[in-house]
Amino acid sequence: MISRRTLIGAAAAGTGAAVSVVSGAPARAGTRAAIRAPALSPGDRVRVIAPAGVPDARLARGIQLLEGFGLVVEPGAHLYDQYGYLAGTDEARLADLNAAFRDPGVRGVFAARGGYGTQRIIDGLDLSAVRRDPRVFVGFSDLTVLSGRLWTGARLISFYGPMMNWTDARTGPVEIESLRRAVMTTDPIVLHSDPAEPSAAVSVSGVATGTLLGGNLTMLQTSLGTRDLPSLRGAILLFEDTDESPYSYDRMLTHLIRTGALHRIAGVALGQFTNASVVSGQWTAAQAVQDRLSGLGVPVLGGLRVGHGNGQLTVPLGARATIDTHAGTLTVEAGVRPGAASYQSLS
Repeated sequence: MISRRTLIGAAAAGTGAAVSVVSGAPARAGTRAAIRAPALSPGDRVRVIAPAGVPDARLARGIQLLEGFGLVVEPGAHLYDQYGYLAGTDEARLADLNAAFRDPGVRGVFAARGGYGTQRIIDGLDLSAVRRDPRVFVGFSDLTVLSGRLWTGARLISFYGPMMNWTDARTGPVEIESLRRAVMTTDPIVLHSDPAEPSAAVSVSGVATGTLLGGNLTMLQTSLGTRDLPSLRGAILLFEDTDESPYSYDRMLTHLIRTGALHRIAGVALGQFTNASVVSGQWTAAQAVQDRLSGLGVPVLGGLRVGHGNGQLTVPLGARATIDTHAGTLTVEAGVRPGAASYQSLS
């Protein structure tokens, strides 16, 4: 299997781009309040698009689940395109992305698959359309850069949750309900630390509250010096990753620390360290992360089922959140506001 890191390196080499990341201050979005899209309701139109990698036969199951929520699912015009390891040319993928955010009838946008490719098109995102008519967006992994840009450019809360290239063995009934509740209700979201998760071994005691921001660690590091990386000052940083060795976690966190990106964060919430290698006599990924984060002087809660592993849950990025290491919980405010159906039920 070709990892996303290999694809990122290959893409940089193929375009003649420098491999080193340009350092700089993280992009800021001023002091504007967070924007919540209306909660999705049965009968709403939603669009499935592929800004990164190519979806496969598993996509049919994801679409079936959305239809089971009562949503009307539309494929992006280029959803089934292929251009090398990408789901179509940059122009085609960007066209689908912007069409999904420009169409006033589309109330939610769901990513089909991650992999690699969102960085190639993100600078063409029509932020004026996003600001004019906010809607739900769900994706993770490579889509971290899109969630970051939606926040820095429009203050839009998005959802770090499963792609529609769905596998029931990885994300079953509990995870399906987690996704539904996140985008279709205004209930707060509470995640509990799972001691079976490797990241549960990482802990710095305390309670912290701040805006939940972050995503995939590789993509956060790769976004340094771009407009995709939010300011993390006062934030709860959430991160996870897959197929990375312990020293890779060390290197990425060290880079973020040295650039000042983690200066004055409020706390850290750790998702899944999926398929991290273990070498006898060396640090595990959890030990490497503990070593890097313990010096920050902020609470750290691990063991959250967010990321590439089994049992992936959905959380809003951009919403107010609290981590409590004693209770072992991450509590996040709703990422949507009442939609049309909710208003009708109150009248």
